Amino acid sequence: MCYFQLMLKAFVCGSISGTCSTLLFQPLDLLKTRLQTLVPGLSFQWSSLEPEASQPSFARCIPGVGIYFSTLYKMKQYFLSDRSPTALESVFLGVSSRIVAGVCMLPITVVKTRYESGKYGYESVYGALRNIYRTEGARGLFCGLTATLLRDAPFSGIYLMFYTQTKKVIPQDQFDPALTPLVNFSCGIFAGIMASLATQPADVIKTHMQLTPEKYCWMGQAIALIFKDYGLVGFFRGGIPRALRRTLMAAMAWTLYEQMMAKMGLKS
Repeated sequence: MCYFQLMLKAFVCGSISGTCSTLLFQPLDLLKTRLQTLVPGLSFQWSSLEPEASQPSFARCIPGVGIYFSTLYKMKQYFLSDRSPTALESVFLGVSSRIVAGVCMLPITVVKTRYESGKYGYESVYGALRNIYRTEGARGLFCGLTATLLRDAPFSGIYLMFYTQTKKVIPQDQFDPALTPLVNFSCGIFAGIMASLATQPADVIKTHMQLTPEKYCWMGQAIALIFKDYGLVGFFRGGIPRALRRTLMAAMAWTLYEQMMAKMGLKS
């Protein structure tokens, strides 16, 4: 079977797993964005969590997860062949694959963040992309790129490192094969918690830069203004819903991906 067909299968498995995880955990991401941008002194309105904000999440996560897993699969085949990655190799593979997916999907990420903020009246994902390009140019579609990659690339690298190394420690051959998905999911939960904690400040910076690019022109300025307006705690606002969502989404996505790849007779 040619590499293109193998990568296509990995893309399909990743997209399906991304669809399931996004469908279940999107409300947590919406809550996270609202908490990160809540003006000090104002109360949070639960009624402001519009279901329409899920549109850009699906537009981003479904192809984005597919791109991530297909890129990761290709890189594993090229660099590792059939052996398991070391801790450092896992970081490299996770970071590299996420950079590819992150750059490809960044315009949708910008739209998703603005949808979730409730500050923009976009009617559709396509309409939002067209509006941003017309009013802000290509730079508007890629605002927050550095902060996004500083959040997503380390998250994927740290996650994959903890995930693969935890699976090595657990003697899976001593478990009933029917429990394999549960074991993988548990490893994913642990890896997701560690990765979320390490990358939370970058997520806050990314959110602010994409919502008000006219205020936060570059990342250093964003860091200074967030600290001025919110204090040190501002870099960790929305951390609990984000950790829950990212941890559960990543654990479910990896569990479903590995199960589907195994059903196809492919090594994930």
